[in-house]
Order: sequence, then C-alpha cells, then structure tokens
Amino acid sequence: MREAWRWFGPDDPVSISDIRQTGASDVVSALHNIPAGEVWSLEAIREHQALIENCDADQTPLKWSVVESIPVHEDVKLGAEGCERYVDNWVASMENLAVCGIKTICYNFMPVIDWTRTDLAYQLPSGGFALRFDQEKFAAFDLCILQREGAEADYSVAEVDRARELFARMTEDERTLLTNNIIAGLPGKMTDAYGLDTFRAMLSKYRGVDADALRQNLFNFLGRVLPVAEQLGVKLAIHPDDPPRDMLGLPRIICTASDLELLFQSQPSPANGITLCVGTYGSRPDNDLPSMAQQFAARIHFSHLRGVTRDPSEQRSFFEADHLDSDIDMVAVIGALLSEEGRRRSDDSDASEIFIRPDHGHQLLDDIGKPVNPGYSCIGRLKGLAEIRGVIRALEHRPA
Repeated sequence: MREAWRWFGPDDPVSISDIRQTGASDVVSALHNIPAGEVWSLEAIREHQALIENCDADQTPLKWSVVESIPVHEDVKLGAEGCERYVDNWVASMENLAVCGIKTICYNFMPVIDWTRTDLAYQLPSGGFALRFDQEKFAAFDLCILQREGAEADYSVAEVDRARELFARMTEDERTLLTNNIIAGLPGKMTDAYGLDTFRAMLSKYRGVDADALRQNLFNFLGRVLPVAEQLGVKLAIHPDDPPRDMLGLPRIICTASDLELLFQSQPSPANGITLCVGTYGSRPDNDLPSMAQQFAARIHFSHLRGVTRDPSEQRSFFEADHLDSDIDMVAVIGALLSEEGRRRSDDSDASEIFIRPDHGHQLLDDIGKPVNPGYSCIGRLKGLAEIRGVIRALEHRPA
C-alpha cells in the first residue's frame, strides 16, 4: 500500500518538510483556493505540484498522488438548469490533473454541508483532544439555533425535549461555538463557510429533492465524467457522506453497502470507485467494515484509515478514537486491502496499489495549544500512521 499524508497547502501548520519526516511517500492535496465550479488550470496544478515534489537531491522525494478533492458545484447536485458547464469544468480539471500525472481523485456528493462535527476539541481521558459528533448537541442546533422549518418531524418527542433542555443550559459562547463548528467551514471541506441566513437559504434549495433525485443527479454527473476518466486512466473514488445518514432535511446517498451496490449497478465503469473511509462508514453500527472492504475490494482506490467509538446509549454519537482501538476491526480491514493488492499483482491488467492515509488524528503532546487544522495535527496522525504501518508489516510477514 502507498502511505500518504494530507496537506492543505502553504498555510498548513504541518509543512512538506514535516511530512517528509513521517516516512509517507505520497501526498494527498487539493487546490482549496479555487472556488467550486471553476477549472483547475495546468499552471495552478503544476505550481502546487512543485511545492510538494521539488526537493534537493539529498532529500527524500514526495509525490502528489491523490486529489482530495475537486469540489462538485452545488448546482450539479441539485440538477439545476445550466449545471452542465460546471460538469464540463470538473472534467477539464480532471484532464489537467491527468496531464500532470495525478490520476486518483477523491470527491463527494454531500449536499450543502461536508463532514460535520459538533466538537472539535473533545478532551479524552488521556488528556488529548479528538473530534466528536454529539447527536443531542446537533439536535439542539437544528431545533433551537437554526430553527429549521419542519425539523421537529425528524426527532422523537423525547429527543426534542432533551435538545431544548440542553440548549437552555448552554451559554451564549457555547451556542456560538456549536454553530461555528457545524457551519463555519473546516479544512478540507468543499463547502463555503456559512452564516445562519445563507445556510437556511441553501437548505431551502433542496426542498423537494429526495434521495432518488439526488442519486440520479450523481449518476448524471458520472455519466459525463466516467468515460473521460477511463480514457485518461483516472480512478474516481467517492467519499461517503459524513455522518452517513440524512441530516437537516437533506438526503444523503453514499452511506451503506446497499448505496454502493446501487452506484455500481448504474455506473459499472472500472474508473468508478470508492474512498473506503473506515471511520465514516464505521459510525453506523449496521456497516460491517471488514465485510465491505472485501465486497468492494476491486473498487477501492483510496482509503482513510481511522476508527470511531460510538456512544453505547446513542449510536448516532461518536468520537474519533485511536486508529487501532475503536468499534472497527482495523486489522481485518487492512488485511482485506492487502489481499486485494495481492489479487491485483496477480492480474496483469490491474497492478495498482491502494493509497492510504491516517485520518483525523488526536491533538497530542506539543501539538496541544498550537494552531492546528481540526483533526489534522501532526503528532496524532503520525501516531496513527505508525500503528497502521506496524499492522501492515506484521500482516505482510505472516507465514504463507
């Protein structure tokens, strides 16, 4: 497997020199400064690529191998009139990336909001800090801060009562922090930061758009993109919806194994693949990650290896756990990925390795108190990468 590390560009507190010291060989990155829907020019791609790959002769080289992500414009998800131009621009960006030799592209099709957490600094018993999604806090935001029309229909009477009680106990600063955590934008998100009014306006555009309609818009997008990807030798890797369930009245369509089956039945192109985000899928108790890794092995082009621990009393709540100590059997998942790579090596038509990266590490040790991108501090991810690397080496050296 190809060990990769996510880099957010020149403003990332974790530098390219830092990444080189982790032992990773590949970099996962994107042009976050280019708005959704605009073309990534060859010049912009090459400039960013040079920041990653140019080094002195005595330095360990790095390679920009995975794009995470080219944002899909909201009009494409809505199937709005005139959205074809945004699809054409997405294809043009993909073509320019291929010219530069970057041929694995992660993307998602989440409407309005990208990955969502209620707490960006949840303190663990160890003293470190993790990301957390708290269902009760999220309900308090939806019902009492956002005051979304029709929101009460999405919750039980008891859930509404608990959310309102929680909101009443919160200070104004706590309410502001919760709002910012959910809608103000996070590093790597493909949506803009919102104010409450603009957020409500974006949500309103999806009235009447159900899961079937959104899924068809995804299939329409892929129907245009995949033939070009095949010609270019590009592999597309869709990321699951995070958390993987409907939220805020919005449909979400990449959440379960059944969703992936529908995707591949409709769009069987070999260029159509997945990002196996272990933590995202694992935040649903009905997703069996080792089984999914085996079932969709041939479609896995990229994997985020992280674990989550769900709240026993509220399975929709979870925190980002240690990479090897969570509700997910990470060793079995890694074993399935290695088995798939063995199959590919025996098949001359597809010998591609799977790109992996540690994801959402804890904020630990000297990183506590430093400016960090939430979930992307250096030491916590390095700890995760070291643990993952140890599992890989151990599994690779098992007696045949």
